[in-house]
Amino acid sequence: MKPPNGKRVAVVGSGPAGLTVAGDLAKEGFQVTIFEALHQPGGVLVYGIPEFRLPKDIVAAEIDYLRRLGVVVETNFVVGKTADVDELLDLEGFDAVFVGSGAGLPSFLGVPNENAVGVYSANEYLTRANLMKAYRPGSDTPIIRAAVAVTVGGGNVAMDSARTALRLGAGRSIIVYRRSEAEMPARAAEIHHARDEGIEFHLLCNPVEILVDEKGRVRGIRCIRMALGEPDSSGRRRPVPTPGSEFDLECEIVIVAIGNQPNPLVPRSTRTSTSRRAAPSW
Repeated sequence: MKPPNGKRVAVVGSGPAGLTVAGDLAKEGFQVTIFEALHQPGGVLVYGIPEFRLPKDIVAAEIDYLRRLGVVVETNFVVGKTADVDELLDLEGFDAVFVGSGAGLPSFLGVPNENAVGVYSANEYLTRANLMKAYRPGSDTPIIRAAVAVTVGGGNVAMDSARTALRLGAGRSIIVYRRSEAEMPARAAEIHHARDEGIEFHLLCNPVEILVDEKGRVRGIRCIRMALGEPDSSGRRRPVPTPGSEFDLECEIVIVAIGNQPNPLVPRSTRTSTSRRAAPSW
């Protein structure tokens, strides 16, 4: 480690980006404080990626290593609520702020009944299962145990969600994805593991409606079959609905894993545009 240089840096978020920046800066002689909104550091490493794919002892060891480098970790500190970026710079005396607040804003399908009881974003579902330990009896954040769970999406998060549903007792865990397997963004290994564990794949299908019972609870999902057309902006062939091909899948929960947007809290709460601030001379 280089000797201290007298500069203080605030790191917003203790996910992969924040932890990496904190470690690199600490070794360069900076005094680093990480501000984490949740009660446990690690970001998506602890609330998103399941234990069976990333043991949490590994994450804890990495964070302990940063603490030994002198990094301070403040939990239960919501930048944008507890204090904003301007206050960290102007009142708390930090010389710079690194914002690594993650992609915490889930995308949804925009279909009827998406607010029904039993519809989860993958963020919520995985956070309850991983960080909040919702599988424990008497949990403060219980999670619906489903005989049949449907996960919408084809990325790594979708695979994590579908495999977690199995571990929470689902007899059937189904992935619905609007393209073919060749276009799936998930790693090939994750798709392989999901198939190995018995996850069912309904490919070239897209939800058009969440089906609910008289109490507003999920009882199924209505999908339409898709065909692949010309490539879109992502370079993948665009899925096109096939008229009259709708079909229903019975299920008790639907997990929406179709991507996330950057967390909007920090930019919304910052009074002075960070782009107008002078970059640190160092």
